[in-house]
Amino acid sequence: MRAKTAEDRRLLELIDPVADALGLAVVRVRLMGGDARRRLQVMAERKGEHDIDVEACARLSRAISEVFDAADPISGEYLLEVSSPGIDRPLTRLSDFEAFEGLEARLESDRLIEGRRRFRGTLAGIEGDHVCVDLEGEEDTALIPFAWLTDAKLVMTDALFERGREARAHATTAKPEDNAE
Repeated sequence: MRAKTAEDRRLLELIDPVADALGLAVVRVRLMGGDARRRLQVMAERKGEHDIDVEACARLSRAISEVFDAADPISGEYLLEVSSPGIDRPLTRLSDFEAFEGLEARLESDRLIEGRRRFRGTLAGIEGDHVCVDLEGEEDTALIPFAWLTDAKLVMTDALFERGREARAHATTAKPEDNAE
């Protein structure tokens, strides 16, 4: 889910090592738009963290631009956007479902699961290659194969905002050497 199309996957192969060298992890890559002016959206975060600052986005943008100038993987003009995944972030890796356990999410699968493709519920971790979700109105925890998911995103809730406040409070009270790159 980090890359949707074959072209996105090729671009991700170029971007992943660049981000890795900067201590960052790519959350998602999307090349959008038609033939005129396309937009390459890269969402990233610090490894082991779920945030990124403006300076790190700028460093990643410059590094991607250098690689793309040499490799020229996108024909025509395009706009490169490097950003954080945001508070209502996409969930693109199996580890995301574990990291955001207890928060509400919307999920969509590429096939019918018990008569539906869309789900909303509280993340309950992972079990092997399955995402565990406590669905609204259901008693049992659903196990959805990660490979079947086409889209997943956190839902804006009070719990999500509170988690964000706690993370920001922790970041501002952390020692400067804890944030060194």
